[in-house]
Amino acid sequence: MGRRDERIVTVGMTGASGAQYGLRLVECLLQADYQVYLMFTKAAQIVVGSETDLRLPGRTAEQTRHLSALYGARDGQLRVFGDEEWTSPVASGSGAPHHMVVCPCSMATVSAIATGASENLLERAADVVIKERGNLVIVPRETPFSPIHLENMLKLARLGAVILPANPGFYNHPRQVEALVDFIVARVLDQLGVEHQLMQRWGRGDARD
Repeated sequence: MGRRDERIVTVGMTGASGAQYGLRLVECLLQADYQVYLMFTKAAQIVVGSETDLRLPGRTAEQTRHLSALYGARDGQLRVFGDEEWTSPVASGSGAPHHMVVCPCSMATVSAIATGASENLLERAADVVIKERGNLVIVPRETPFSPIHLENMLKLARLGAVILPANPGFYNHPRQVEALVDFIVARVLDQLGVEHQLMQRWGRGDARD
């Protein structure tokens, strides 16, 4: 996938708890002038409504306009695709971006990606990234992990995916929930090679500043 535009990132959000991680990631990517292809599973839309103050419209075109206005995206910078929008760029190796993040990622989606199920657009997009040797970052949000969960994540890791659990650290002395969210989002941005100033890096000054 070396021919792909490195400044386009696919973001998939599933029904796992932790919608704040995915939404903050989208916001940071847009602020860094990356183009974002975004997908919500049906369960993800329910979680967004229950965990945040954001109320997503029903149609993807309306979601695109709403989120673009919310995050100050330029025209065409953000595109939201539906579960069965098979003509979207992410559905084919000839058009899919090199980078994809599933954040947060449910164990059901981990299983589907690990087995190549491709039953919805998000799963198909991840399958495309794997087959095209792209950069797939999985942010699981579950605890505890069962042996099935661990085996599926190990399989994905062996296929080249990055498994980046939503486990924030505390050495930077976070004082707000937003700091805990930014800790994980910063790690995801690092995997994508996106510059950011979300937190003090270890060994570069006092982490409590």
